[in-house]
Amino acid sequence: MKRDIISIADLSTPEIVAILDVAARLKAERRAGRSSAPLAGKALALLFLKPSLRTRLSFEMAMEQLGGTSRFLGPNEVGLGTRESVPDVARTIGLYVDAVAVRVFAHSVAKELAEHCRVSVISGLSDDEHPCQILADLLTLQERFGQIRGLTMAYVGDSNVANSLLLALPRLGANICIASPPEYQPAPEILEQAYQDAKAGGAWIEIANDPAAAVANADAVYADSWYSMGQEHEATKRRHIFKPYQVNEELMGHARAGTLVMHCLPAHRGDEITDGVLDGPSSVVFQQAENRLHAQKALLLGLLGSPGLSNWSPSALV
Repeated sequence: MKRDIISIADLSTPEIVAILDVAARLKAERRAGRSSAPLAGKALALLFLKPSLRTRLSFEMAMEQLGGTSRFLGPNEVGLGTRESVPDVARTIGLYVDAVAVRVFAHSVAKELAEHCRVSVISGLSDDEHPCQILADLLTLQERFGQIRGLTMAYVGDSNVANSLLLALPRLGANICIASPPEYQPAPEILEQAYQDAKAGGAWIEIANDPAAAVANADAVYADSWYSMGQEHEATKRRHIFKPYQVNEELMGHARAGTLVMHCLPAHRGDEITDGVLDGPSSVVFQQAENRLHAQKALLLGLLGSPGLSNWSPSALV
């Protein structure tokens, strides 16, 4: 059955819980040297308009470790929207593979690809969201704290990651405080949905301007780039605006002992985060990076394996 995961909101709360459960078990099996090939004969296309390290390699290795195959299609090979229209590309790719992972600039392009592709389309990143990253982040939090409900995340800065965190954490009963300049706060439609989810999930959301206050009671502090790919022309302007929001030793001095530091990488060291914090004992950034592999294996297994994702229970695993 075709299922598109363009937003983290495309997964129900029980499905997210199931993915985390299966990802943890797949990770344990991998470390124990056990393997299987539940996706033998399945193929994934990677249609990327942006450079990638973790997203590309984790998807490729996920398919390989599950017994399937993958094919990478970069911007020069496809010419999406220039050499060939988005609908034509989507219709063609869907004839050859069982799912497509996309890494694009405009979120609308990911949605348009999904609209015209007959197989499942997974967002590996857009300017609006980063759903696969958030699955890895949730897995990391679960591993570190034993549960997600009741945790408090402080997100400091500006990024698409904040949107996906807002659409995921409150549904799982976790609180989130976004500390950013007033002109870079999350979109109203994202916040509206997040507030509804928080009310239903017994969590709270706070939008703040003071990063020190945001991190004071946090279990984890999340930093991300002040400018994304395609926004390099704004780098100088954003550095000036976001400088007070740098996650550095002084800021972390306002946090409690044991507060984790998270970042989706790549990091602009010396901008949004300092070397001392990124490489320090509280940092779990490379645990997050590793968990991209295991969370995406669980997602792919749910989409392409049997039973399908919509029929999963937390105990379902081949």
